Amino acid sequence: MKNSQYGVGIVGLGSYTPEKILTNQDLEKIVDTNDEWITTRTGIKQRHIAGEHETTSDMAIIAAERALKDAGKQAEDIDLIIVGTITPDMSFPATACIVQDKIGAVNAAAFDLQAGCSGFVYALAVGTQFIQTGVYRNVLIIGSDALSKVVNWEDRGTCILFGDGAGAAVISRLPEGEEGLLAFDLGARGSGAELLKLPAGGIRQPVTPEAIEQKLNTIHMAGNEVYKFAVRIMGEAAASALEKAGLTHEDLDFFVPHQANIRIIKAAAKRLKMPMEKVFVNVHKYGNTSAASVPIALDEAYQQNKVKKGDLIALVGFGAGLTWAASVLKWTKEEREDV
Repeated sequence: MKNSQYGVGIVGLGSYTPEKILTNQDLEKIVDTNDEWITTRTGIKQRHIAGEHETTSDMAIIAAERALKDAGKQAEDIDLIIVGTITPDMSFPATACIVQDKIGAVNAAAFDLQAGCSGFVYALAVGTQFIQTGVYRNVLIIGSDALSKVVNWEDRGTCILFGDGAGAAVISRLPEGEEGLLAFDLGARGSGAELLKLPAGGIRQPVTPEAIEQKLNTIHMAGNEVYKFAVRIMGEAAASALEKAGLTHEDLDFFVPHQANIRIIKAAAKRLKMPMEKVFVNVHKYGNTSAASVPIALDEAYQQNKVKKGDLIALVGFGAGLTWAASVLKWTKEEREDV
C-alpha cells in the first residue's frame, strides 16, 4: 500500500479501563483454576471488568474524549468515527453513532467495523485511506469491547483470558512532506470462523431460552487451534507490513502487539528478532481486551515515553474471523513533558 497523496499520522491517543479489577485469585473462587496455571499459560494476572450498566459505548466515549484532548482538537473537527468492536451496545444502530452523539461530533460520519481483536488496526487502515485520498482530514478510530458480558464464567478455558476496555486514536492529515502511517497488512482466513465465535445472537441462531441454557450466547473457542494460528500469523503479518513499507525488522524501533497471551507475544517478537525490551507488554494487567488491546497498549507506551518522535513502530493483531492486521508507522508526536 505504500502510497500517499497526503501523509497521515496519529495525533492523539486516549484509553480507558473500568474501575473493577478481577484477579486470578478472584477467579479461583469462581472456576476450577489457580493463579499459577493462568500466569504460566497466559501471563495474565488480572483484568478490568465493566460495571453492570457500563456499555461498550460508555468506555469508547471516555477513550475518545481523552484522545481528542491529547490531539488538541474539538469533536466538531472530526469527519469520521470508526468503532472496532465485537460487543456493540446493540445490533443496530452502530455504536459509533452513539459515540458520535454523546461526544458532539456533529460533522462526523460514523460506522462500526467488526474484525475481532484485529478491529482497531483494521479501522486504522480504513481511516487512513479516507485521509490519504483527500476525502477527510480528521478521523477518530476507537477499539472498544466488553467481553466480560459474553464469556461463560463456568468455562475456565475462556473466562480467564478476557477483560474490558477502550482505546482511541485521532489520525489526521500531516504537513506536506511528513509521513506517519506507512503500510498495512490485512487478512482473513474465513475457514477458521468456527474456531472462535459467539454462536447465538445473530440471525442464524437467535437468543432463545434453549440457546441460553446451552451457553450459546457466550464465547466458544478452540483454544489450541487459535493459539497455533496466532503464533504464526502475528510475526508474519508484521514482517509483511514492514516489507510493504520497504523496511526490515532491523529498522524497527518498537513493537506493540495484541495483548492476548505472553507466549504468543514472545513468539512474534522472536520472528521479528525484536528484543523484549523493545516490545510493549501489559497483558498481565488487562488480559485480552479484544479491539481495545492494541490502542490501550499504544497509549500506555506513549504515556510512559516508550516511543519517541521518528521511531518506527509496528502494531499487529489477530482475532475472530479469523483475521489479522498489522501496521507500520513513523511516530510523529513529541514526547510527553509531564512524565
